[in-house]
Amino acid sequence: MYTTQLDNGILNNYAVEPTVYLAEYPSQWQQQRYALQGAVATLFVTGLVLVALAVS
Repeated sequence: MYTTQLDNGILNNYAVEPTVYLAEYPSQWQQQRYALQGAVATLFVTGLVLVALAVS
């Protein structure tokens, strides 16, 4: 942690900044997995909305 002290005795603490790196583009397998997760999530939310409409 990086700390500085002002003339009146106040301490300022600064967090250590993480190193910056570029994200890698997802592979074909990961893209297919994301699409599957999105489809399942869409079906789940649609089901919840339909159940909510049915009981109201």
